[in-house]
Amino acid sequence: MYSRSSEPVRLERDCPAILVPQGDEVELPAGSVGYITQGLGGSFTVFVDGNLFRIAGQDADAIGKEPTPPLVLPEGANDDAVEELVWHQLRTCFDPEIPINVVDLGLIYEAKVLPHPEQPGQRLVEVRMTLTAPGCGMGEVLVSDVSDKLKLIPTVVDTDVELVFEPPWTQHMMSEAARLEVGMF
Repeated sequence: MYSRSSEPVRLERDCPAILVPQGDEVELPAGSVGYITQGLGGSFTVFVDGNLFRIAGQDADAIGKEPTPPLVLPEGANDDAVEELVWHQLRTCFDPEIPINVVDLGLIYEAKVLPHPEQPGQRLVEVRMTLTAPGCGMGEVLVSDVSDKLKLIPTVVDTDVELVFEPPWTQHMMSEAARLEVGMF
């Protein structure tokens, strides 16, 4: 799903949210009025009372939206099928301020699917990722979003998401499509 909009919204219930870009967890009260600035990857960025907030997909009902459906894997899916779903899920992770997914932004350096060492038939996903700026207040939020979305994949029971800053991110790490999107060509 890709959307940049200014759709009006009224919170139908109290809703946990994350203040952007600070990364602080807050609760928006029922009845709060604002608008959706983007709805990407199942989460939403809303503008309320002069601030941006990120609302997770599982709380989409608070703003009158449908939560994302559960992921499915065919019975006996191999590691290649799981890896394909890993990359699909990574492309549903967005910085709330930048309407480009973390893969196309060039923030994912590595993603590996491994057998879980303690749970036969289950998997562990190891990810090395970075941020566009080391001091970004949303860093831990993005790491958590990556981990949470990967754990939605059937058979993935654990993740190890490592935030690294070597090599440092540059805009040349962005995909061509991402650079076109933000006008960097």
